[in-house]
Amino acid sequence: MTSSAPAPRVITVVGPTAAGKSDLGVYLAQQLGGEVINADSMQLYRGMDIGTAKLTLAERAAVPHRLLDIWDVTETASVAEYQRLARAEIDRLLADGRTPILVGGSGLYVKGAIDALEFPGTDPEVRAALEAELDRHGSGALHARLAAADPEAGRAILPSNGRRIVRALEVIEITGKPFTANLPGDDAVYDAVQIGVDVERPELDERIALRVDRMWEAGLVDEVRALEAQGLREGRTASRALGYQQVLSALAGECTEDQARADTVRATKRFARRQDSWFRRDPRVRWLSGAVEHRGELPGQALALVERAVTA
Repeated sequence: MTSSAPAPRVITVVGPTAAGKSDLGVYLAQQLGGEVINADSMQLYRGMDIGTAKLTLAERAAVPHRLLDIWDVTETASVAEYQRLARAEIDRLLADGRTPILVGGSGLYVKGAIDALEFPGTDPEVRAALEAELDRHGSGALHARLAAADPEAGRAILPSNGRRIVRALEVIEITGKPFTANLPGDDAVYDAVQIGVDVERPELDERIALRVDRMWEAGLVDEVRALEAQGLREGRTASRALGYQQVLSALAGECTEDQARADTVRATKRFARRQDSWFRRDPRVRWLSGAVEHRGELPGQALALVERAVTA
C-alpha cells in the first residue's frame, strides 16, 4: 500500500510440509486473539483429513479455523476463488480488530491472499484443447512443453500436476508471455508479518516418512476408498493430492499398497523441497527454526517477532 498510515497487520505461517506450521498457527491465534485461515490447497476439501494432516476437531477447538472443508472433492481448485474467500475472511477479522493468521504451505495461495496478484482470464477453447491433450498424452509431455516455454514455471510446477500445467500453458497462449511473467513481485495488499518454519532436510525427511506411516495406520486407504465413492477419481485437483493419487493407483491395481506408501514418501519429500524454494524466494519471510531441539523455543520466538513488527 502507498498510504502513509501503516497497513493492517496479517500474519502468515509458511514453510514445507511437516515443519510444524499448524500448531504454531493455533498458538499465535490464541495469544493474539485471532483466527486461523487455512492456506493449504488440499485442506479446502471435505473429507480429505488424514492425507492432508488436517488438525482434528479437538485440536482446532481452541480457535476458529476458516476455509477448511469448503469444497467437494469433485470441485476444481481455483487460486482466484481462494483469493476472494481469503480476503473476505481477512477483511472481516481486521474490521473486528482481530488478527488474521494464514497457515499453510501453498505458496501461490498465500501470495494471492496478501499480495496484488491478478489472474489472467481463461479461454474455453484453449483450455479444452490443452485438457484433451493432457488426456491423450499425459502430464509429462505437457510439462516438457511448459519447461521449454517457461523454465521457471517448469521448475515450480510438479510434472504430475496436470491441472496447473494446463493453466500455465493456457496463460502463456492467451498473454503471449511466460506464465511467471504474469506473476507480479511482492506488492502487498496487506502489511504482513511472514514467519517461515525452517527444518533441516534430514530431519524433515524423517518427519515426512513418519507422517506417511502414521497416515497409513490412521486409515488413509479407507479414507481414499470412501472419497472414491464420492467422485474423488474424477476430481481434477483432489485426485492429484499427495497420498490420494498414490492410493488411487493402488486401488486400481496399478501398484501395491507398499509401493503406494513408498511413492507417497518420495513425492512428499520432493514437494517439500519445492515449497521451501518457493518461500525462500520471498525476502519478507522471517525464518525460525522448527527443529526438534528448538521446538520449545519456536512459539515464543514467533510471538516476539510479531510483537516487534507490530510496534516497529
